[in-house]
Amino acid sequence: VRVPAWVPAGCRSGVVEVERSVTAVLGQDVVLPCRYRAQEQEQVVQVTWLKRGPAGRSTEVAVLNRQHGEHVQEPYAGRVLRRADGALEDGAIVLRN
Repeated sequence: VRVPAWVPAGCRSGVVEVERSVTAVLGQDVVLPCRYRAQEQEQVVQVTWLKRGPAGRSTEVAVLNRQHGEHVQEPYAGRVLRRADGALEDGAIVLRN
């Protein structure tokens, strides 16, 4: 999940909560959790999931956008689903099979 790299001076931001590690079983679905604990007046408008590859390079997997819906990159189409409807404070995804 990509979060803003900067926060204006004097502003507080919420906290991104993710699991340090997730165990998956080959051939089964796995939930990749991500929750943002927003501060008052904050609203999540987009969650971006990235896969970190060799040499630290990142590849976009999925974008969850409040206004434009979900977009999953082709190699992951049909395998990545948003876990919950509603507000993007819960940005968890399900990786199928």
